[in-house]
Amino acid sequence: MAGAEIVGWAHSKFGKSEAGSTRELMAEVINPALEHAGITAKDVDGIFVGVFNNGFSKQDFQGALVAMAADGFDHVPAVRMENACATGSAALYSALDFIASGRGKIALVVGAEKMTALPTRETGDILLSASYREEEADVEGGFAGLFGRIASHYFQRYGDRSEELAMIAAKNHANGMKNPYAHMQKDFGFDFCNTVSEKNPYVAAPLRRTDCSLVSDGAAALVIASPEVAAGMKRAVAFKAHNHVNDILAMSRRDPIAFEGARMAWQKSLAEAGVSLDDLSFVETHDCFTIAELIEYEAMGLAEPGKGYRVIREGITRKDGRLPVNPSGGLKSKGHPIGATGVSMHVMAAMQLCGEAGDMQLPKATMAGVFNMGGAAVANYVSILERTK
Repeated sequence: MAGAEIVGWAHSKFGKSEAGSTRELMAEVINPALEHAGITAKDVDGIFVGVFNNGFSKQDFQGALVAMAADGFDHVPAVRMENACATGSAALYSALDFIASGRGKIALVVGAEKMTALPTRETGDILLSASYREEEADVEGGFAGLFGRIASHYFQRYGDRSEELAMIAAKNHANGMKNPYAHMQKDFGFDFCNTVSEKNPYVAAPLRRTDCSLVSDGAAALVIASPEVAAGMKRAVAFKAHNHVNDILAMSRRDPIAFEGARMAWQKSLAEAGVSLDDLSFVETHDCFTIAELIEYEAMGLAEPGKGYRVIREGITRKDGRLPVNPSGGLKSKGHPIGATGVSMHVMAAMQLCGEAGDMQLPKATMAGVFNMGGAAVANYVSILERTK
């Protein structure tokens, strides 16, 4: 089976959007993505949509909305994927399988979410659907509460790492200053992130507001093509590896701070690509909460369990460090519209590899790692990307 390559993309501004629906958000990125790839709707063989929804909107059947958002897709097969916070990657990987199977040569992947229209309490309850409600529905603080528990467990085992979490938050907000698509383009600095205050209260202790990603609206799109088609395109970014590994949903049935599924996904993808972390120029990782990024340092192999704090203290993951992590600002600064996130992360990586990242551009960007997870490290996706044209 032949692989598939990224040949075009588009990305909306993340934040509180005036767009009233996911259809309107999709409309912002579909035609720009086609134009970026140098194709039209008639060239697309399949459409793969990532929208979590689950109550954000009464409108579902989201895969069919692409044809409502842009002309020319009336009879193109379309399907919608959902896999919690990894919904966008689920749609992307389905498109990769579609191309690899030979069923089509070009696929359009669209991720979108409209989250800000509902009250905070309702939003929090919807997001808790990505947990095991039978045991975790009563967690105070919603999903932040779940990751507050994870942080508490981590601190109990390895010591209080609140300062290091503040360093991660400050790093990602500083990076986000260069990202025109970011929801929060503000450099808060370490002192603000490390201080509990009226403007930075505990959301779910020990996590402060600056430790939590933003509730955002937004959309992103990718055009995926077979290698033969990609060879004739202006640009092409190949998947040297892509792997999806699950872990058990209920946190009571696993070590919640081990991120074992994430570790396995990283190991499989690095082995499949025949590379090590030293070969990567940068990583876009899933910092839904700063504790997640800290544990992900350990899961990807940058540090032993309990030693992830050294990675940020030594500046390894800073933009000028040995392995920059989240040069886009990550979910922490860029925002986290659930269905769009996985697509967005791959767009950000492709931009860097193709030298099209503008003010975000790293001086060296030849190979990238992308880690997107659904739930509390339940659905784990790792891609290794490299520019081929």
